[in-house]
Amino acid sequence: MSESAYPPVSGHLDDVEAAQTEGRRKMEWALQHMPILQSLREEFEATKPLDGEIIGMAMHVEAKTANLVELLALGGAEVAITGCNPLSTHNDVSAALDTHENITSYAVRGVDDEEYYDAIDAVIDHEPTITVDDGCDMIFRIHEEYPELIDTIVGGCEETTTGVHRIRAMERDDALDYPVFAVNDTPMKTLFDNVHGTGESSLATIAMTTNLSYAGKNVVVAGYGYCGKGVAKKAAGQNANVIVTEVDPRKALEAHMEGYEVMPMEDAAAEADLILTTTGNRDVVVDEHFDQMKDGVLLANAGHFDIEIDLVALEEKAEEVYEARDGVDAYEMPDGRRLNVLAEGRLVNLASPIALGHPVEVMDQSFGVQAVAVRELATNGEAYEAGVHEVPDELDREIAEIKLDAEGVDHDSLTDDQREYMGSWDHGT
Repeated sequence: MSESAYPPVSGHLDDVEAAQTEGRRKMEWALQHMPILQSLREEFEATKPLDGEIIGMAMHVEAKTANLVELLALGGAEVAITGCNPLSTHNDVSAALDTHENITSYAVRGVDDEEYYDAIDAVIDHEPTITVDDGCDMIFRIHEEYPELIDTIVGGCEETTTGVHRIRAMERDDALDYPVFAVNDTPMKTLFDNVHGTGESSLATIAMTTNLSYAGKNVVVAGYGYCGKGVAKKAAGQNANVIVTEVDPRKALEAHMEGYEVMPMEDAAAEADLILTTTGNRDVVVDEHFDQMKDGVLLANAGHFDIEIDLVALEEKAEEVYEARDGVDAYEMPDGRRLNVLAEGRLVNLASPIALGHPVEVMDQSFGVQAVAVRELATNGEAYEAGVHEVPDELDREIAEIKLDAEGVDHDSLTDDQREYMGSWDHGT
């Protein structure tokens, strides 16, 4: 294993011991509410399915993620981790992780672009055999800068919508050279993490950051995928008037038939009290939209990268930019209007100063899927060729069963006759 010049998190902090104590406190609180990871900890500690593996991770390093990281280490792996967003790391949690003898954490909040990629390079210097990514930056970095490692990588997991878009694009261009599970696309991820997690955490973070209510306000949701649906549903539940913008005619029709106003962003921008982007694409809110906006509008992003709102164009238009409140930058226009950008246009539910990310119970499910997907790669990796793979359905169902058991919820099962009927084609009228 090669050595990296980039130091672990402890090399960046003044009071390391205090940070470690506070980070551990946060992790223990989260774990109390993560019955899936608790169950998997017992299994992984007993069977050591990851023995001998080196896992390289680029994730949002906060308490819930940390419990996934420790689970993988308890399963026998050596783990190196860094952040997948410059503003989403909790330094105390990163420091607590770094105390584990099988974990090295390079994640630090507030790094610049060069430091961000230096930390990713430091993780890659551990020569991982399995990668776990959120946004595909590590996967892409390995393919571009460290292709010599690919032959020893069993496979990887990609956590989020934007990252899955990237790995599918790599596959289409014959540029993805090892197998990667599209964890984001499993039912246990899309139906809960993307809908409830993004909806609840984004709106909660915006409310706490601004101290403003949604009731009676026009909330514009850009994009009506799983994340957008969750935001729209939760905002409507807080008595907001929800407006949806979409480029896909079927999704636009779906939003219309579910009772939301649907209009182009050019029109929606003039009505908005809050615009929240959830597309995973770039240039969703751009120059001409800024001209239509009301004084005091809030602009926030729930997509992975900070490219959904064109902040370069906004800054060029502004006469003055100043911090109006922690986590809120006001861009004052020549006519006196103030357009307020939250969390520097980054992932608002993780990058805002008070952000805590998705609810613990939601991430317990998503990280449970991540854990069993990593277990599958470690124990059966040779069965998967280079390219994008769906997480085997039985693994997704395994996580659902663990969660139901923990909640004390029982459910029906198919009878033999029902199973035979559903699997046959010769039963007619």
